[in-house]
Amino acid sequence: MQSIESTALEPTRGELADLSLLQKLIRYLPAYGLVVLTLLLIILFSVLLPQTFPTVLNLRSIISDKAIIAMLSLAAMIPMASGRIDLTVGYGIVLWHILAISLQTMLGLPWPIAVAIVLALGAGSGFLNGLLVEVARIDSFIATLGTGTILYALALWHTGGRQVVGVLPDGFYALNGTMLFGLPITGFYVLVFALGLWLVLEYLPIGRYIYAIGANPKAAALNGIPVRRFVIGAFVSSGTLTALAGILLASKLRIGQASVGLEYLLPALVGAFLGSTTIKPGRVNVWGTMIGVIILAVGISGIQQFGGSFFVEPLFNGVTLLVAIGIAGYAQRRRGIVTRKPSAAPAAKE
Repeated sequence: MQSIESTALEPTRGELADLSLLQKLIRYLPAYGLVVLTLLLIILFSVLLPQTFPTVLNLRSIISDKAIIAMLSLAAMIPMASGRIDLTVGYGIVLWHILAISLQTMLGLPWPIAVAIVLALGAGSGFLNGLLVEVARIDSFIATLGTGTILYALALWHTGGRQVVGVLPDGFYALNGTMLFGLPITGFYVLVFALGLWLVLEYLPIGRYIYAIGANPKAAALNGIPVRRFVIGAFVSSGTLTALAGILLASKLRIGQASVGLEYLLPALVGAFLGSTTIKPGRVNVWGTMIGVIILAVGISGIQQFGGSFFVEPLFNGVTLLVAIGIAGYAQRRRGIVTRKPSAAPAAKE
């Protein structure tokens, strides 16, 4: 069952052939408007806050705070490309970061084994989501909301509402705490995963199949694409990446608690939805998602440095999500208008 559509509205060479430079820029504006807005915000805050915003310290802070959100946005983006949605990215990270610590402190497992177990459990939860959506035919929003709530309940049961605390190995702390070229290593994790996903989705057959399923699953099935297999695989990939984000969160916080994690759900979804409004409007894409996360990070950082209250961040995320969904819906409607025009032209000639 399909929760969202995944179709892109991009200027083609034919559309751009007879346009002037100014007309081409205007035609590209819907696709790259969010990129331009991001650059303008960076310039604006750098001018207004020259002592704090355009600094390496602020860059480190943004990367450290938003790298996990970026990873969860990429995780949410994978099922979205196939026309589904995965809410367990926000609920699962609660349980996974707790288990990453408790497996070491309570059971005494070496940290590489604990990490492998959490990754396997994350993949298993994604497989379960895929079965519920493709075999049981439950809408992905409802299915992942149900499994996510169960994962959160398991986290509450496991901790009993208390923090999971213990001395962890230095190797586990290094997963998040290492600095590379003067920046947090988590930013490089995100870059590597973004590059990998971009190559898979844009240049490999599996990516074209997933986008085809997101655009029209029935047409994809008629063309011989194994829809069920690819959708389940998308959920497995999302679950695994969510588990990895939970491991990095555990390495960062060094404690596990069920009250931490749910606040990542909204910004992760906002980043993924914003990704469908830029670069390739109407279709979720890797670099659009990265731009979505960056504009959230830049906007919130700048507003907070101006003295914004504690409620600014959730307010900014919520408003941005509504705007993103509205723009994505408009892009999809434009896509329908553009695709209907060529078919109407021959009929008019007759």
